[in-house]
Amino acid sequence: MRPTSRPAVPVTPALSDTLTASPGDGAVAGNRRHATRSRVRKGRPDAPAAPEPLALAPGLPPPDALAPRPLVGLPLERDSFAATALWDVVDRAVHASTARVTGGVSPAALMQAWMNWAIHLAAAPGKRMLLAQKAQRKAQRFARYALNCALASTQSAHASPPRCIEPLAQDKRFASDSWTQWPFNLIHQGFLLNQQFWHNATTGVRGVTPQHENLVQFAARQLLDVFSPSNFLVTNPDVLHKTVASGGMNLLAGLHNLLDDLQRQGAGGKPAGTEAFAPGRDVAITPGKVVYRNRLIELIQYAPATGQVRPEPILIVPAWIMKYYILDLSPHNSMVRHLTEQGFTVFMISWRNPQPDDRDLGMDDYRQAGVMAALDAISAIVPGRRIHATGYCLGGTMLSIAASAMARDGDARLATISLFAAQTDFKEAGELTLFIDESQLSFLEDMMWEQGYLDAGQMAGAFQTLRSNDLIWSRMVREYLMGERPTLNDLMAWNADTTRMPYRMHSEYLRQLFLNNDLAEGRFRVGGRPIALTDLRAPIFAVGTEQDHVAPWRSAFKIHLLTDTDITFVLTGGGHNAGIVSEPGHRHRAYRVLEKLAAERYRDPDAWLEAATPKEGSWWPEWVTWLQQRSGNLAPPPAMGAPQAGYAPLCDAPGTYVMQA
Repeated sequence: MRPTSRPAVPVTPALSDTLTASPGDGAVAGNRRHATRSRVRKGRPDAPAAPEPLALAPGLPPPDALAPRPLVGLPLERDSFAATALWDVVDRAVHASTARVTGGVSPAALMQAWMNWAIHLAAAPGKRMLLAQKAQRKAQRFARYALNCALASTQSAHASPPRCIEPLAQDKRFASDSWTQWPFNLIHQGFLLNQQFWHNATTGVRGVTPQHENLVQFAARQLLDVFSPSNFLVTNPDVLHKTVASGGMNLLAGLHNLLDDLQRQGAGGKPAGTEAFAPGRDVAITPGKVVYRNRLIELIQYAPATGQVRPEPILIVPAWIMKYYILDLSPHNSMVRHLTEQGFTVFMISWRNPQPDDRDLGMDDYRQAGVMAALDAISAIVPGRRIHATGYCLGGTMLSIAASAMARDGDARLATISLFAAQTDFKEAGELTLFIDESQLSFLEDMMWEQGYLDAGQMAGAFQTLRSNDLIWSRMVREYLMGERPTLNDLMAWNADTTRMPYRMHSEYLRQLFLNNDLAEGRFRVGGRPIALTDLRAPIFAVGTEQDHVAPWRSAFKIHLLTDTDITFVLTGGGHNAGIVSEPGHRHRAYRVLEKLAAERYRDPDAWLEAATPKEGSWWPEWVTWLQQRSGNLAPPPAMGAPQAGYAPLCDAPGTYVMQA
């Protein structure tokens, strides 16, 4: 329990002093913007010569408007740390302790959902009669299948009749031929019939709220998955066959893998195999310089790869829920390298991994010290040019917020806006909404309140639970029963390089966006005033991925409903990450693309899908062409940084923040 007398860490303009240097960086680390500019204004003898005034593109703010912004937090309804009463401290501490046992899931939220379902089912005799009929029919189907199996075995020891139920398309647990042999065919068919029954039982009960129905269905599926016959040695034919063939060596190897994982987890280390993909050595190796650093970000400017470049630079805003280098993995699949080779000047934000003392950094702090600070730096390094702003996942949401505030305030520095797997409307935000209600958020807030952040393991566990078959149980079978270690690739290694989320920011994000949907409904405030996505006039390039369980493409598609500008929407194959990292030459890649002009009528997602013709290959060249059409003629590349403006190169890419555990 934390002491109640400790004050909350205030986020005030005074904190701007820490924005220009990080502990341990020394004097060279700081971007002394205030000091440099004050010396120029005052004409001190030791001041460098003021740069020649440059013509600005129409609509760009004057240079004085690009002064650094202080890191200012927003007031919370409740104190973030210093509880005002003993009872509040006790309640929060109990919730936080419980959360460590439940994995951050609120027992009250689960109980509410179960009671809602159970009460309405008890009051629905017709539904219960239907379930009884379904149970009877499934028992008859299973009995006929068992009889057919017995008859087939008399003809051939390996004969098996057609299945009485097929697994779902995404369920690969029973794909091997071994599951067609007796008795494993009966075992897995019985399991699938039982799974189907409970799906019928937990859905379609009149009166149950959609939120509670989805949660009950999810909980039932998770519980059934625990007892899947594929998870156990004696009921998994593939494991049994390998055990016999190897003389049990697979189990010995599996035990070794288990002990190794436990040791790594206890020591706070990364999963096995990730050591082959170190940032700066194996991944994130595109040449560049860190040209700005504050408490939240390092801004990387990448070196040009061509003799001439497009005059408009690109700013990429990745999500701080992940390390930035998913867009700069190996040389062959690095989006950053691809852009520089196409003649673009690229800047990338690298977010600092928050610590406990960052607990009170909020959404507006990330906007100001992140997106806006980066734009100010780029405007100083490449003056007089508009910027192609790009956001990925949560970074795309933050970019949408920042861009809307800029449009409201007359800041026309953005030439285009690109959003990759990013949401602006959260009504249909995928399976993550299962954990978004008042009970769950209060529980999660108390867990974060105690430690100051959402731990990487807690966050990863939530995402893994959404796809437990693929990310938990199948992995355990493969590594601990089969004794096989998968060969990691750069994307898998990056996925294990986890980050944290500060308490205040994560709470504001979940409440304002997920729970209340304030951004889409015009209630989200920046600087005390609401913003509206309808103010955006820069053309938008939006990308959704077909198998995205984090930001479903139909949710990302809602940008069409929320803006009054030209939108080019791309739907590509793959998931939330693999669909974005889709470099040219990647096999089995395809995408669809359509442009909607601001004056054209709206197409719903189904109509769009029917109208958009599939194209083979990567969507990256489509985006590059789109950017080129909205860029100026080629010109000499800008210098690395702008020392005269306080943006001297600090160190080589990938910088220091990406190395933080």
